[in-house]
Amino acid sequence: MPVDKSTCPEMTGTSLRITWRGIGVQITLHPRRWGSPVDHIEIESDGREPLPITETGYRSNFILAGTIPSDELERHVLAWLEEQAQTDGWKQYEAERRQLSLF
Repeated sequence: MPVDKSTCPEMTGTSLRITWRGIGVQITLHPRRWGSPVDHIEIESDGREPLPITETGYRSNFILAGTIPSDELERHVLAWLEEQAQTDGWKQYEAERRQLSLF
């Protein structure tokens, strides 16, 4: 018998795609993951290209349920990326990446 996802909050969620500085990013919000009091956010870049919040191109983050409404997910992740892009480590990574693209 198929499961009715509308009655199982841990199985419903929001998924969206964004482009951040030329990198495609998939963002998925799983509300009340596994029936727990936490929401699960997954962030994965195309080709697992590094992002300022993850060197591997994948980030899994758990937050208190309801902290980020699904309609604020994109804004939240973009702000997080921009904030972390200001770190010295990310600035160095971007500079090295630009240098390599010249050759």
